[in-house]
This record gives sequence, C-alpha cells and structure tokens, in this order.
Amino acid sequence: MKYRQLGDTELSISEVSFGTWAIGGSWGLSNDDEAIKGLHVAMEAGVNFFDTADVYGSGHAEELLAKATKGKEDDIYIATKFCRAGDIYDAKTYSEETVRAYCENSLRRLNRERIDLYQIHCPPLAILKDGHVFDVLDKLKAEGKIRHYGVSVETVEEGLFALSKPGVKALQVIYNIFRQKPAEALFPQAKASGAGILVRLPLASGLLTGKFTETSTFAADDHRNFNADGAQFNVGETFAGLPFTKGVELARELAWIAEGRGNMAQASMRWILENPNITCVIPGFKNERQVADNLGTAQTPSFNEEELARLRSFYENKVKDYIRGPY
Repeated sequence: MKYRQLGDTELSISEVSFGTWAIGGSWGLSNDDEAIKGLHVAMEAGVNFFDTADVYGSGHAEELLAKATKGKEDDIYIATKFCRAGDIYDAKTYSEETVRAYCENSLRRLNRERIDLYQIHCPPLAILKDGHVFDVLDKLKAEGKIRHYGVSVETVEEGLFALSKPGVKALQVIYNIFRQKPAEALFPQAKASGAGILVRLPLASGLLTGKFTETSTFAADDHRNFNADGAQFNVGETFAGLPFTKGVELARELAWIAEGRGNMAQASMRWILENPNITCVIPGFKNERQVADNLGTAQTPSFNEEELARLRSFYENKVKDYIRGPY
C-alpha cells in the first residue's frame, strides 16, 4: 500500500481507502459479518482510513467501524460527516447546539474521543457562505473533539468557496472517468490551499466495473433504484449523473482500459490516482471479495500519456453533455 499526505495536515493516508455507505444502507441487502470481515481485510492490507457518515444506516456504519477498529484507534483514521440527519437548508441544523450534538453522537457510536476528519455533508452553498458552521467547527477542534474538518461537496463552485476557509483541510468530491470537471480548477486550488482531496463514487455507482447491462435492476432500497433520476438527492450521487442506460453504453466503450490492468474497476481507480492532487479513492464494499478486488488498484499499472489523452477526449466528446444535475 502507498500513502499520501492529506493536504498540509500530519495525516498520511492509504491511497486506496474505503467508504462505508454500502455497508450502512441504501445499496441493497448487506450483512454485518461480511462487512466486518471486509474491514479487517482492508486493515490487514495497510488501509488506514475509512469514510462514513451519521446517516449511513442511521449511524450503523459508524458502529461497525467502532467494532472493527477497536484497539486500533491510534492507527486507523476515521472521517465522518454530519448535517443530513436534519434539514440541510435550515440554519438551525448548523447551530453550535445541533452540530455539537451530531458530533457527540458520532463519537459515541464510533467509541472514540476524537474524530480525525469531520465533514459537512453536502450542504447548500448558501450555508457555506453564511459561514457560521465553520466557527462551530473551529470550536470543536479547539476542544479536541475533532482533529481536522472538511466539506463534502456536489459542485466545483461549492468546493472553491469551501477552500476560501483556512480551516478546511479536505474536500470530498465525485470524480471518475465519467466526471472529470473537478480536475480543471478545483484540484489545483485545493493543492494551493493545503487541502486534501477524497474521491467518492470512483466507479460511478458501479457503472465503471463494466458488469451492468441495460436490463440490470436494483433492489427497492438501493439508491441506484430510488435515486436513478435524482428523486431523493443530487442525481450526481447516482451513476455520476448519467442516465443508466447511457452509462452502460459508455462503460462498454471503455472496456479497453482493463487490458493489462486486471479489470475495469481497478483500471478506473488507477486512472483517478494518476492525478497527484488526489489523496485517496474511497470505493464502497459489502464483503471481503469486493475489498480484495478494490485493493488490487494499488498494484495496477499506470496509464501512458496517449491513453490519458484518449480518456480525456472520450469525456469531452461523448460523456459530459449527458451528465445531469449541478456539478
């Protein structure tokens, strides 16, 4: 495993890390025993960073992390998120009283005294511009409740504004072969500001595994079913904002990237890690097999300049016009 510095913080993070949305909920049926086994496989391979949120399974993902990392609190970093348990458009959700309660509840579920990275969970731009929530986070940091804080964003505009706040040490963004816009202005600015970049949904909700067909279906409680067109939250969180059948078609055209690189998933994440401004990818998982497969990214051969140019042209000419939702 290779490690990268999280911005200008003291944290050195495994370039392949993991997100826990899938084991918490909203990705169909999951099994806690399988999830715990997967977490242990990841840690044994050198993964030292996991991302979660208080709304993943209503806190269940945090509890699973507490169980899996017990006794390793000094060695395994945990990032969690807050605000989506409330009304994200209501200023009261970001008051000191409310944020402090969110923080204490996450600390209790994680069975920790400090959160390594506390992130605002995709708030509206107006909330970021109000700025009060950053004052609250500064207080929690001064008290030792959190080590660092950051923002999970939906759009480049939100990310650029968040970076204007000196305390922001990480941005979590959607970035993959189907969603390349953040690399243009956001990533260089993050580097200049001393903030790390955490890449969520690196496989575009599974499209970039190449395993789906136009007739693939998903369980009723899977966001790839209920949010396929953005009915519940930002459409960009599902299939990178692409209509499903179009995404399947485009993924089929990318089959070549797997040649000499194991499979499409590993190749897709290796492409992400080619960007030196990125700290880590955080794919999801449900079991040991998926963890092991994602870990293969660390040994996947790089892309050459010609291949990188081909993928950029593919995005510009065949993908970006089909992306829905603000980004």
